[in-house]
Amino acid sequence: MRLCRYDNDRLGVVRGNLVHDVTEAQTQIRAAAPYAMRGDAVIAALPAWRTRLEEMASKAPGKPVSQVKLLSPVARPSKLVAAPTNYNAHIEEMKARAATQNIMPSAAIGSAGLFLKANSSLIGPSEGVAIRFPDRRNEHEVELAIIFGKQGSDIPRDKTLDYVAGYAIGLDMTARGKEDRSFRKSIDSYSVLGPWMVTADEIADPDDVPLTISVNGEMKQSSNTKQLIYDCRKLIEWGSTFYTFYPGDVLYTGTPEGVSPVKPGDTMLAKIDPIGEMSVPVRAHVIGG
Repeated sequence: MRLCRYDNDRLGVVRGNLVHDVTEAQTQIRAAAPYAMRGDAVIAALPAWRTRLEEMASKAPGKPVSQVKLLSPVARPSKLVAAPTNYNAHIEEMKARAATQNIMPSAAIGSAGLFLKANSSLIGPSEGVAIRFPDRRNEHEVELAIIFGKQGSDIPRDKTLDYVAGYAIGLDMTARGKEDRSFRKSIDSYSVLGPWMVTADEIADPDDVPLTISVNGEMKQSSNTKQLIYDCRKLIEWGSTFYTFYPGDVLYTGTPEGVSPVKPGDTMLAKIDPIGEMSVPVRAHVIGG
């Protein structure tokens, strides 16, 4: 199942090129959720509500995806977690650039650890990435994003995928510089998630998924999660020794080589099979906006 949020916080089931409105389910789920709960109530409720969501979608007329504004499929994660250096080719790429550009050299993931991105940086593809510092190098990083479905800590490797609600395409946008990584990657709109969440059953093995991104039609990154240093199971296992994951939490798994700069007016097109593709415009930051 493909689940999206769109327009003015509506919930939809995506079938083919159509969105079927199931917002009433979202309304009921949120109304029954404790205010103090950690995580996203809708993602937490998916196992109990999936059949009803499918039935509601079958009865709702479809609207073309091209006619809606796609938001992040997760409304309220407790945190965004990201792997900074999880492809060997990307590590080598950044080492080669460190000597000539204003960027930090990248240590391998085992010593670099994971990092957090501000929840306020989370957007959907239709909202567009706003370049706040056009005088700096701002780059795309396409990644497979894991969305957690239930609470878990110290999760053993053989149980890790039991905690996954689904997957989405993630863009870990980056402003290069000497500040702390989390600071530079938590700029408003620098965490893109979408175009929807595909439930975990749609991807048999997250560690064998092709991913690409092009900018203005020119291919920039093309790889496969088979190349991850810490695979998805390892990331969940390791991350959960530091953090408790809650429903709706997002784990960006890392980006391959080929990261390149973007500027206002560009269009990024990211693809991950079998999730689909998402087009993300790059725009200028509006002060106060």
